[in-house]
Amino acid sequence: MMTIHTFFIALVVFLMGLLCLTSATELIETILGKTISLGLAVFWSLRLIIQFFGYSPILWKGKRFETIIHILFSGLWIYLSIIFWMNYIN
Repeated sequence: MMTIHTFFIALVVFLMGLLCLTSATELIETILGKTISLGLAVFWSLRLIIQFFGYSPILWKGKRFETIIHILFSGLWIYLSIIFWMNYIN
């Protein structure tokens, strides 16, 4: 069950990225694109919050590789959140 659940989460994230790569103009210029950007902004902002408050710091603190990954992905989620919020607002 977890394998199937993980597969579909990965598929949705992949399709989000594919949407951004293939339909950037539509995301920026249309009302539907702005609405999708709002959804993506909320999604990535919540993911960022969960990174700090949903997962125990025991998983990464004091571990060099895990700390680097934690910082890199936190930066990625900050970037994605800002980009989609800015697109929605403008």
